[in-house]
Amino acid sequence: MLAIDEEVMLTRIDVAEALTRVGYRVSPHTLSTKATRGGGPPYSLFARRALYRWGDALAWARSAKARPGSRAARSRGLN
Repeated sequence: MLAIDEEVMLTRIDVAEALTRVGYRVSPHTLSTKATRGGGPPYSLFARRALYRWGDALAWARSAKARPGSRAARSRGLN
């Protein structure tokens, strides 16, 4: 696990890289799409840039993973 303080604010690119390093593969484009359509981690805007609190992004990734028995898990061959 990365040693990042949960309160640290990260850019969209940094969040995508950090989540990928800890096993939750996600791209900055996916985070951008989810920011506009909903379903992504909470973020704040600063100078027109999205900033994500690391603890929130990690909690979102953990809750978004496919659960065994779900349609998503079956489609990924996890069942």
